[in-house]
Amino acid sequence: MTVRPADFPPPFAPEEFIAEPSDSPEERIDVGALVVGAGPAGLSAAIRLAQLLEERPDLRERLGEVPIAVVEKGSAPGAHLLSGAVVNPRAFRQLFPGMHTEDMPFRGPVVHEGLYYLTSKRALRLPAPPTMWNHGNHVASLAEMGRWLAERAEELGVTIVPETAARKLLVSGGRVVGIRTGDRGRGRDGEELPNFEPGSDIRARVTILAEGTQGHLTGVASSRFALASRPQVWALGVKEVWEVPRPLERVIHTMGWPLRGARKYREFGGSFIYPLGESLVALGMVVGLDYADATLSVHDLLQELKGHPFVRRILEGGKRVAWGAKTIPEGGFLALPDRFHFPGGMIVGDGAGLVNVPALKGIHYAMRSGMLAAETAFEALGPGRTPWQPGALESYDAALRESYIWTDLERVRNMRPAFKYGFVPGAMIAGAAMNSLGKFPPRDLSLERDAEVPVFVGNRDRAYPQPDGKLFFDKLSSVFLSGNKTRDDAPSHIRIDRKVRREVAEMWVHLCPAQVYEISGEASPAGNVVGVEVTASNCIQCGAISAKGGRLTPPEGGDGPEYSLM
Repeated sequence: MTVRPADFPPPFAPEEFIAEPSDSPEERIDVGALVVGAGPAGLSAAIRLAQLLEERPDLRERLGEVPIAVVEKGSAPGAHLLSGAVVNPRAFRQLFPGMHTEDMPFRGPVVHEGLYYLTSKRALRLPAPPTMWNHGNHVASLAEMGRWLAERAEELGVTIVPETAARKLLVSGGRVVGIRTGDRGRGRDGEELPNFEPGSDIRARVTILAEGTQGHLTGVASSRFALASRPQVWALGVKEVWEVPRPLERVIHTMGWPLRGARKYREFGGSFIYPLGESLVALGMVVGLDYADATLSVHDLLQELKGHPFVRRILEGGKRVAWGAKTIPEGGFLALPDRFHFPGGMIVGDGAGLVNVPALKGIHYAMRSGMLAAETAFEALGPGRTPWQPGALESYDAALRESYIWTDLERVRNMRPAFKYGFVPGAMIAGAAMNSLGKFPPRDLSLERDAEVPVFVGNRDRAYPQPDGKLFFDKLSSVFLSGNKTRDDAPSHIRIDRKVRREVAEMWVHLCPAQVYEISGEASPAGNVVGVEVTASNCIQCGAISAKGGRLTPPEGGDGPEYSLM
């Protein structure tokens, strides 16, 4: 019997998170432009709009006491940001013309790099394809970058509101007029605790959704306004930062082991190892979530990778100091929305799927899309115009299509879906697609939702190393290192079907890097159906469950990880 996670949909309806404004004028918060999410896309949008308003003080005054506001669900900007990251500085130069690279929030330039194909014992150096050349790029911590961008935004008068979850989309008269924030201080069953604070309506003339990967309101808006007709696919990245005695002087990427290349497993991904200065090394494992073996665990594959002689030598004598995980949109050009705007708002960055998987790049695309959205918002907020008039925000879509983002993504559009045929055929198709600048194959390949891929219970988990607290670690110790602040008695923000086939339950247990899911009880007499228990307080909001059959909703503002080096 074929079993798919999609056969067990979560108890979730987008309409539950759409509401009419309800607060009185005295209770609501009015802002000019509202940005949801303090990542590189959202902060770049806020900064660019603030720059434009500096030239138009009359318009800034018309937007009220708070012309630009950014709401962030993390405890502070950067707390939920995680990436590799090797950054193309192009967008920084566009946003801050004249600024020297030394003044940008980078850890250092890429001086040397190497691509390796791993077997279980050996590392074979390969010539890097042009998509992976990083000359002129810089290594960075995305969490540090977020904090730096937030400081630049506040210097320009942007109001940043952390610990604030955007729970509902405010829709009135067929247009988005802002958001409603989530309640704070509810108990496990939704009851009001002594410190209860109700959410508030934040009314805005234009709303920019910059929630990043697996954005909650982005999905709600996409459903409400029919923005996307093609499925998105995702990868999960698990990352560690190590303090090491010997500096790493090159950027390293690997493919091959510990992933399996046979078609039936559908395993696509690789690892990265980056220097973060003289004493820190970041390493991570990234795997596409369209895999088939339910026992695959990206967290444990990363532990296994560290046992390889090539990697072990880099970490030898070191200490793990940080850990985190996050999903990445991998569909690229073939998964882009049909429209990036809706009445009253726009979608930017990872929420719009602007990631170049073959190049392992998305940060400069996120920043550039935020800037383009800000320029569109600026024009739409001018005298005699409103952002919800028909066509008022269409210029954002046009600007994206005319940008280098569009050109870059279109050229590599068939490289990621090629690997559903297995590693060797996928590599051949991807190579031909790259060398032909996107002209091959003549017809675009198709994407299949991760949750639609059938799963089976294999035995991949037998090879995972036992935790020793020195090189190999279990999931709970990793969650502790993330600084997770979610209350044990908070209401669950995770929606899943609690009775599913064992194949799906096993997949959720192994999939989650934070040990949120556990199988409970024996299989039912009527079939191979088991119960699933959820420990929501472990959740680091990576978004993987939303790709594989469940749905994250916003937890209480301030919950989740507190990344500083990610």
